[in-house]
Amino acid sequence: MSLTADVKAELTVVRDPRPTARVAELTSVLRFSGGLHSIANRVAVEAELDSDILARRIARDLVELYGVRPELVHVQGSGARGGSHYAVRVIEGGETLARQTGLLDQRRRPVRGLPNKLTTGSRGDLAAVWRGAFLAAGSLSEPGRSAALEITCPSSEAAMALVGAAHRLGIPAKAREVRGVPRVVVREGEAIRSALALMGAQRVAAEWDQMRQRREVRAGVNRLVNFDDANLRRSAQAAVAACARVERALEILGDEVPEHLREAGELRLAHRDASLDELGHHADPPLTKDAVAGRIRRLLAMADKKAEKDGLAGTESAVPAGMAE
Repeated sequence: MSLTADVKAELTVVRDPRPTARVAELTSVLRFSGGLHSIANRVAVEAELDSDILARRIARDLVELYGVRPELVHVQGSGARGGSHYAVRVIEGGETLARQTGLLDQRRRPVRGLPNKLTTGSRGDLAAVWRGAFLAAGSLSEPGRSAALEITCPSSEAAMALVGAAHRLGIPAKAREVRGVPRVVVREGEAIRSALALMGAQRVAAEWDQMRQRREVRAGVNRLVNFDDANLRRSAQAAVAACARVERALEILGDEVPEHLREAGELRLAHRDASLDELGHHADPPLTKDAVAGRIRRLLAMADKKAEKDGLAGTESAVPAGMAE
């Protein structure tokens, strides 16, 4: 099963016993899965859902909460919406139901967003609004750069109402349009986990968070490996360049090189892969790494000055192309 299917399967069995939360969830499902239609000049309320289990649950809630008798219809998907889906329709008493759920206002005008009583309700009611919206039109992708919890919305007003509910729950959601379709998106990893948990998908929230942490650890290890490889390459190139310059300096100076500088240069050539600190330990008597570095710098400077005076190529000329000290 996909992550989206896993979330919906877990949310379908969540049963908040509070009447206001049940109403909030049911209204949200109706708003985000279809809403209002006109059938035979009568107002009908319809919800198109992905699974027969969810459709039967919505039908049962309509009976228990509002006393209406919905129709259940199996619809074979076509076009952009493939696969089977299920329609829950209320035709007889549809207008009364629309008024009771807040999908129609007192002037029989469709409410484009969400009923105000839902978006100003308690945290439990707001979580139920999000649960209903996800059951109707939600999706969840795997952790990664493009990770997102998304809900497709019937209107920009519905999207903004859902964003407002999310912010009241402490979830940083944003509204955006994709090819003209309003959506509400949650992208931050911790925010996605919190949203799943608040809706009631505790198991998937924990599994999703574990997947996210494993990916972050792997990404961190890969970054460190790449960083170490780059450092090793730079260190190796710097060692080759340093040795090449020292060899050229000793060649330029010949017998004129001071003994203590010659010893530092020969120490560098004898231990090509050693650090300056390690070179200092190899010296007799031992030297600090600053002392070794200082002597090698003076050796190179003396050689470059003599090369310039004599019209010769300096120590840099000995460094292989593409190498840097």
